[in-house]
Amino acid sequence: MKSIYPETEVLTPGHLACQGCGASMGMRLVLKALGNRTIMVLPACCGSIIVGPFPYMALGIPLIHMAFEATAAAASGIRAALEVLGKEDVQVLGWAGDGATFDIGIQSLSGAADRNDDILYVCLDNEAYMNTGVQRSSATPPGAWTATTPAKHLNERPKKNMVQIMVAHKVPYVATATIAYPEDLIDKVQRAAGIRGTKFFHLLAPCPPGWHYDPRYSVKISRLAVETGVFPLFEVFNGEEYNITVPSRGMAVEKYLKVQGRFGYMSESDIQATQERVDFEWEELERRAARKKTHA
Repeated sequence: MKSIYPETEVLTPGHLACQGCGASMGMRLVLKALGNRTIMVLPACCGSIIVGPFPYMALGIPLIHMAFEATAAAASGIRAALEVLGKEDVQVLGWAGDGATFDIGIQSLSGAADRNDDILYVCLDNEAYMNTGVQRSSATPPGAWTATTPAKHLNERPKKNMVQIMVAHKVPYVATATIAYPEDLIDKVQRAAGIRGTKFFHLLAPCPPGWHYDPRYSVKISRLAVETGVFPLFEVFNGEEYNITVPSRGMAVEKYLKVQGRFGYMSESDIQATQERVDFEWEELERRAARKKTHA
């Protein structure tokens, strides 16, 4: 299915995002795809700052600010209330960062997925706690500088595979997306909107101050993440059927790492280890996608 690029703008001018903010670009595209019949839940994250302070708001939809750990729980409650009211044409969107998803909010998200509540949850992944000063999260990749993993103590832990955690819940739809491929993102959001049950999006969104690069390169870096295989674009139906939506070009991982200051302290052996891990994970993804096609 090819997406119809909507003209509606739900995120309005005047928001408070940094220059080149991947989070604001992602929010704009997701909300364009969903439209005005949407209720949004935001925990403490960059998104809650971007939309602006009360009594002003750069969104044309109802918004509920929620505690850090409770995005999915609040979204589930809103969905239950809408069902009581008989309003089935309203999308409920949970929008949370990697800290509020991978770490602090994983319990309520797992509960919503276990119940298969009819919500669309987007994890806006900028790979650290950016809103509070660039501290490491479990989404931070190995070799990255953060305020809590400084130059002589770079992050050594692997990035948590949140997508596979959600796939293991057997929810109807899980997808990855990034701002460099807006048609792919809008297509997936429109498809998810027509599916009942829990839908989970892992949306990579570069952060200029946190990743240490010139703000004009946000889209370029997002594209490099896909072209190098660092962040594959795919979707999974019902925890079983994998579909790669944008093939990787097999570009060297170094091209992605070298344009970000946060990776500037990595050794050549660190870069090689990253390349080997990316190659292995890409081959695993291809095997999963091919296995389902064989059984089709």
